[in-house]
Amino acid sequence: MPPHAGLSAAEKSQSRRVLRRRKLLTLAFVAPLIIFVLIAFVAPIGTMLYRSVYHPTVAQLIPETLVALSGWDETSATRPSDSILNIFTVELQQLADDRDSGKLAEEINRALPGSSSLIKSTARKIKKLDSEILSREGASKLLAMQPKWQQVEIWREMKLAGAVFTNDFYLTALDLMHNAQGDIVARDTQIYVKLYMKSLWIALLITVLTGIISYPLAYYLATAPARTANTLMVFVLLPFWTSLLVRTTSWIALLQTNGVINSFLQSINAIGEPLELLYTQFSTVIAMTHILLPFMILPLYSVMKGIDPSYLRAALSLGAKPIPAFIRIYMPMTVPGLSAGALLVFIISIGYYITPALVGGTDGQMISNIIAFHMQSSNNWELAAALGSLLLGLILLLYWIYDRLVGVSNIKLG
Repeated sequence: MPPHAGLSAAEKSQSRRVLRRRKLLTLAFVAPLIIFVLIAFVAPIGTMLYRSVYHPTVAQLIPETLVALSGWDETSATRPSDSILNIFTVELQQLADDRDSGKLAEEINRALPGSSSLIKSTARKIKKLDSEILSREGASKLLAMQPKWQQVEIWREMKLAGAVFTNDFYLTALDLMHNAQGDIVARDTQIYVKLYMKSLWIALLITVLTGIISYPLAYYLATAPARTANTLMVFVLLPFWTSLLVRTTSWIALLQTNGVINSFLQSINAIGEPLELLYTQFSTVIAMTHILLPFMILPLYSVMKGIDPSYLRAALSLGAKPIPAFIRIYMPMTVPGLSAGALLVFIISIGYYITPALVGGTDGQMISNIIAFHMQSSNNWELAAALGSLLLGLILLLYWIYDRLVGVSNIKLG
């Protein structure tokens, strides 16, 4: 029966006004959360996705040259005409006067290593010439200064780099590239795909280790007396009250060549020389396992605490042995907590970069460290955005597979 049935027109109007006020009140309460999500999540992710394909730097530096190059066939074996070179020399001189030639050199050098010195040296020499002469004889002056400008490769890369929207950064992130014919081929040096696979392996290993360590501890916390459980829970939560840098630095003190572990092993004559424990993949796994343990313990504990112990006692009273009863009765009921903790640890660990950067060295670095490097050191934000976008897509894909295969909705108690 309709909610307004049997009401007068005035009562219906009053009811609609009440519902409208409730909706506005609800929206007022939810609005801060919506604004926070938009500012803290949607806007940064949207900006990252946009920056991964938007790259107007070269187009802004040499716009007239790129317009002229649009009529040149980059698949040909001959360099652009002298008129195009004349336009380029004038713009290069202007860049040298504005001290922006280094930006062009940096951009072209990313696609064609070695071209940075060519552009910078040419800019220094061409700065001293008259612009009127360059507009007429720029090509001959350019080739006289540096014969390398005869090479087709640099002009091809300059034209490709001039595209405002490009997929080159995604290709680079996948260790792919465009060849001279415009086809997509694999790069000679494979870096990023291997790093993605190594990051997935490290994250999976950390997740397995935290699960193995956390399960018996969470079980003991859930079945121990309240006083004992509360005391031990303080130690579980203690890492949250300690700085991440302090915890990571403590592992450096433990694992370094003259650290606590090596000194102890040498003092009992277990080893003759110090072990290389620090700045390895091993140190990254150990340190991150320690740091992420609470994120596995807490979901497991919350689920185990809600399990009725009478189920296990009933199975034992019916003749089941302890271990089979535990595996068939108790463990399936803890799968939601285990899967939630595993998902949490895996997602956090694959995006970690502080701990691998401090204790991992070259061997223990993950894809997040390369993303941070391109953002902070090389200033290649577009490649960093492409790497981050692929990492985000990979995590979403793995979450979708997890939800389809082992999601809570698919869990069946044995």
